[in-house]
Amino acid sequence: MTMTDPVADYLTRLRNALQARHKRVDIPASNLKRELTRLLLDHKLIGGYTEVKEDAQGMLRIQLKYHDGEPVIAGMKRVSRPGLRKYTDVEQIPRVLGGLGIAVLSTSKGLMTDKQARLAKVGGEVLCEIW
Repeated sequence: MTMTDPVADYLTRLRNALQARHKRVDIPASNLKRELTRLLLDHKLIGGYTEVKEDAQGMLRIQLKYHDGEPVIAGMKRVSRPGLRKYTDVEQIPRVLGGLGIAVLSTSKGLMTDKQARLAKVGGEVLCEIW
C-alpha cells in the first residue's frame, strides 16, 4: 500500500514513541525522512540516528532524547498536507514560539529550517513545525 503523507507518518511515529517514553523508534527510510532527521539532529532534538538495512528501503533507527524524564520535543504540527499545501515566501516564513521552535521548509535548495531559509533568502513549502 502506498503512503499518501510520509511526513505525517514520520511525525506520528515520533510523537507516539515520545509519549510512550521509548528510547528509540524505527521509521521506514526515504531521502525526505533522512533530511528531516538530520535537521532534528542538528538542532539537538534527537540523540542520534543510524540506518538499518533490513530490506531494499531500510529503516531509520532514531534515538529519542529526554531531559528530566520529559521529551525534548514538546510538540509537532503538520502544516502543509496533501489536501492543502502551504507555501510561503521569505518575508512570510513563520516563527515558531517566537524562535524557540523550528519550522521545516522544503525549498529549491533542499530541506531547511525557518532560520536557514531566511538567511538564504528563499521561501518554500512549510512542511511542519516542531517545538
